[in-house]
Amino acid sequence: MADTNQENTDGGDVEELKAANARELHRAVREEGQEELDRPITSLFWSGLAGGLAINASLIAEAAIAAHTAPSPARPLLIAIGYPIGFLMVILGRMQLFTESTVTAMLPLVTEPSWAALGRTLRLWGVVLGSNLLGTALVAWAFATLELGDPAMRGAMLEVSMKITEHGVLDTFINAVPAGFLIAIVAWTLPNAREQAFLVVFGIVYVVAIGGFSHSVVGSSETFLLLFSGKIGGGQALAFLVPAVLGNLFGGAGLFAVLAHAQVQEEGA
Repeated sequence: MADTNQENTDGGDVEELKAANARELHRAVREEGQEELDRPITSLFWSGLAGGLAINASLIAEAAIAAHTAPSPARPLLIAIGYPIGFLMVILGRMQLFTESTVTAMLPLVTEPSWAALGRTLRLWGVVLGSNLLGTALVAWAFATLELGDPAMRGAMLEVSMKITEHGVLDTFINAVPAGFLIAIVAWTLPNAREQAFLVVFGIVYVVAIGGFSHSVVGSSETFLLLFSGKIGGGQALAFLVPAVLGNLFGGAGLFAVLAHAQVQEEGA
């Protein structure tokens, strides 16, 4: 009897140590998405606004590093270290982020498609994206008009932000697709990350930064800063924001979410 109990105990320990398989991950992410879809609009809005405010930490951190590093071949890699900071704050703080919600909200829709489910998904995306952009716009306006921080850092923020002007509409869309795909992977892997969540988020988002991929929410922080500082016009701002949002959606909801669902569809997900 003692041996049997020991075997059961050991078996339980092994199960706890095993990582969740694809089907279990699908269920965990889908249930999280369903919870978000069921939240009141006001809750989504305030969470998304907090996420939009906090994500500006990425641009601030990048600018701080840029302001204190001399030009060199490795400088872009050093500056990119600051890029994951805002994501860590938002994702680990459980705030709403548009690109993360593309996959979590999409899984309930592709699992049980209906017009009602589509409506709830579009509602979530609209509220979260709008509140994220409002948050980034408020912080960008404050830096552009209230002279927050020291002059060197404000100058570096403009320097870092100018990279969004290097791409046209089509190039921005293309560069936004892998960004949406990679941030969706963050949402997919977090249930298995456990105590390694910090490293998972940092590592994947760092790849987005060094790859030069376009993220709509962080990019909106840069766009609004340039707009409020008089460096670009409204048309240029839209020429980045619209294709970046669409590219992130295509990469996160159109590619990753569909592929994540397809791999378990025949297993009764």
